Amino acid sequence: MNGIENYLGFLIAGIIMNITPGADTIYILTRSISQGKKAGIYSVLGITSGAVIHIILAAMGLSIILAKSSTLFNLIKWIGAAYLIYLGIKTLLDKSNLFESKIPEFEKVDILKIYRQGFLTNLLNPKVAIFFLSLLPQFIKTEYVNSVTPFLILGGTFLLTGTLWCLFLAYSASFMTVTLRNNTKIDKIMKKISGYVFIGLGVQLLIKKN
Repeated sequence: MNGIENYLGFLIAGIIMNITPGADTIYILTRSISQGKKAGIYSVLGITSGAVIHIILAAMGLSIILAKSSTLFNLIKWIGAAYLIYLGIKTLLDKSNLFESKIPEFEKVDILKIYRQGFLTNLLNPKVAIFFLSLLPQFIKTEYVNSVTPFLILGGTFLLTGTLWCLFLAYSASFMTVTLRNNTKIDKIMKKISGYVFIGLGVQLLIKKN
């Protein structure tokens, strides 16, 4: 499929990453609850725009650099797999509840400001860049690294699932936040699932023969 291998595995990993609470999630919930659905949607648009930049940079940069050296390509795959394992362990060891922080009140809705802050929240988050650089090469065949197409397809898939999830958060923020605050087990379950998925994926990639 256009140089992509194990697309289903990427789809699952991407969805798990999307639903794992993080800075983007908190920003969307904060805006949606404090300023309404419209503010939540514009925060999603801002975050999505930031993700587009990450995807383009990862696709262009990786396709150019990795095409020049198969050794470098394999090295980045190994480093990326190790990072996924680290991410999984860190998620499992995290004891904090990301949904228990108080939601601040905002006086008025400034659509442009909300969009801009959402954009910068995602764009300036180094974890997003590292995730793309670590994950994308794992699902692209070595002989296709000189093409941006598989990188963009995978990035677009991640962007689509992430946008749908974020919009769902924005539309149902009030209900979901109350539910998550009243049941800390949900946060723990999400972290355990995410942690084990990332560790399993990283181990599989480390032992897989290229």
